[in-house]
Formats: sequence, structure tokens, C-alpha cells
Amino acid sequence: MSTPTFGCEKMDVAVLSSGGKDSTYAVWWAIMKGWNVRFIMTLRVVAEDSMMYQLEGTAIAGLQAASANIPWLPILQLNEDGTDTLEQALLPFVEGSSWPRSSTWSRKNQDAAMWPDDWPWPNIRRAIPEKPIQGIVSGALRSDYQRTRIDCMAERLGIHSFSPLWHMPAEQHMRNLLDAGFDVRFSAVAAEGLNESWLGKSLNEETLEELIHLNRTNGLNIDGEGGEFETSVLAAPWFNPLEWAIENQWKRQSGKIKITHAEIK
Repeated sequence: MSTPTFGCEKMDVAVLSSGGKDSTYAVWWAIMKGWNVRFIMTLRVVAEDSMMYQLEGTAIAGLQAASANIPWLPILQLNEDGTDTLEQALLPFVEGSSWPRSSTWSRKNQDAAMWPDDWPWPNIRRAIPEKPIQGIVSGALRSDYQRTRIDCMAERLGIHSFSPLWHMPAEQHMRNLLDAGFDVRFSAVAAEGLNESWLGKSLNEETLEELIHLNRTNGLNIDGEGGEFETSVLAAPWFNPLEWAIENQWKRQSGKIKITHAEIK
């Protein structure tokens, strides 16, 4: 039930977000359409690798949600790809449920969300199934594997699936992020030409030009869609800025950051 647009109709939607550039842009897209973003949901994946979901630093999505006063739904996913866990978590928000009744978090809830021990707990609203959602929004760019599974899940649930960035030209997408004022940081790199100095770097005109050059010389995907890099977003038009402290973790030809501290400014 994938549908490109619903004109001026206001919808209740959930947005699947890792806190990276694509899903953070997808949240903004839904807000700019005048839709009610009922909650942001994040797959907290415990695995060595995933073809579907970002692994590192995804608690940043919870901070983004808290900063914008949007409820957050973290979903623990163990050693698997696909959408089974996500679908089960969404069922109460589609079919209706009287549980949970409270939007506040217990310590047990925080532990289940795998909230980092060294991050202060912000005032995050807990997602509760007050009324059914009508759609799910994701930041899928070019991964048929990802989009097909999300679309099929949405069809089984009887809701709409929206991928506003689908097949957007890579350079255009990156420039749109810059023009809109997104503070995008490189949180993991794994490609020729991207060394340790890229970890924690900001996306700006200079780094974008470097990515364009690497695309011409090495075939690197400018938007990282080939797994060349992952990102975290510290500021966007729809939420108040965040600040963090990071450590680099570099091994051979690839690396990632460890976010040692993060909070709303």
C-alpha cells in the first residue's frame, strides 16, 4: 500500500528513524506536509551487521524526539534483519490498545530501550497507542531490500508506506540537507579515501566536494548508500540542537565513533 502523496489530507504517521541523515530528513518531510508525527520509532539492533538498519549511535534518535517533544518508541531487535519485530511492535498502534497507559518511563523501560549509561536521561515522551496510525514514513533511498520489506509490512498492517527520498539524486539530497540547515556528522566510515579524520566531521561544502571527488575517482556513493559511511544528526529544522562527546574507534581501513556523552543543548 505504498502511496506517494495524499495531497492536503492530514495523516497520523509514525517515522522509522535511526537518527541519521535520511530518516531525520524523513521526519522533517512528514512535518512539512502538515502531518501529525505520532511518534518516532527506532530499531535498537543487537547484531554484528544489518542490511536493513543502522547499528551505531541510534539512541540519538531518542534525543531528537525529546528535543522536539515527539514520543519515542525504541524497539529491541536481536540478531535479525527483516520487519517481524517492527511489525509486532506496531500492531497496538494500528489495531488500538489500552496499554501502555502512561507516557512516562520507568527505569525498566529505560533499560529495555538500551539507553546509554553515560547519557543523561532526557524528558522523552513514551509512545502510547491513543488512536490508530495511518502510515509509516522511512528514509529509504535506493535499497530495494529495505523498502520492499517495509512496504510489505505496511500492506499486511493495512497502513500506507511513504519513502520521500526514494531514488533522489545523491548530490541533490546532500545539498538539500545543507541548504535546510541539518548538522550532519560522519559516525562511521568504511571506504577508500575516507580515513579516520572523517569520524565526527561535519557535512559541509568542503566535505561534500571531497565526496563528489571520491565518487569520480573511486566510485564512492556520495550519499553513503553503498555502506561507505553512516551519519548522526545533531541539529535540524524540526528539533533543538544536541551536543555530544565522542571517541574514535579505528581498525585497519574502517572505523566508527563511540558517543561517550550526548544531551540536548
